[in-house]
Amino acid sequence: MTPDRTMIASALTEAAQAINSHRSLDDTLDAIVRAAQQTVPGFEHVGISITHSNGTIETRAGTGQLVWEVDELQYKLAEGPCYDAIRHGGVTVMDDVDKEDRWPRYVDEVRRLGLHAQMGLQLYTDDGTLGGLNFYSWKPGVDPDAVQLAELFAAHAAIALGRARHEHQLNESVASRQAIGTAVGIIMERYRIPEDRAFQFLVRASSTSNIKLRAIAQEIVDSATEQFLAEKN
Repeated sequence: MTPDRTMIASALTEAAQAINSHRSLDDTLDAIVRAAQQTVPGFEHVGISITHSNGTIETRAGTGQLVWEVDELQYKLAEGPCYDAIRHGGVTVMDDVDKEDRWPRYVDEVRRLGLHAQMGLQLYTDDGTLGGLNFYSWKPGVDPDAVQLAELFAAHAAIALGRARHEHQLNESVASRQAIGTAVGIIMERYRIPEDRAFQFLVRASSTSNIKLRAIAQEIVDSATEQFLAEKN
């Protein structure tokens, strides 16, 4: 049965509240997939995947073990509805696994799992692709209304991922500045040199070792901390 507008509005409101709350990213994504599971007709399970800067894809939320099993197959084989949606954009639908010929290796594997229909939607913002919102069904056939509803949930999921990525970058930036500042202070004290020379010391160490500046700084901080604790004991 296709949900009425009241049910849709309620589910979307729940997703929006989760996005705007101060809960963790995993809690937010879990709220979205469960709201989508209850609202989008024709699918028993829903999952969310994210893309990393190195090109890998990771499943971060799902309503059942099937989500992780099917997604792992797609990542391993580099094919499937959700994988294609993330890589190429838009909505990718597998209406019936027994009539599908686009992903021969993938189809053979998921048929054994009992999966019959699937839909993947790319999650994106102005900054680029974030991941995918993915739907899975034990029965063949995808209701056209389900595609429209799924697109609404994909928009909410993209907001959640975009916000989380921004917050993560801010936290990384703050942590980097703190580690570098502390490391510079340690070098100044250790070698009796001014701040600008201490910073250049870090830059040269990073360049010659091909290790990120923050990682070099954190190593100096950790080493100094270990030395201090050893001397204290």
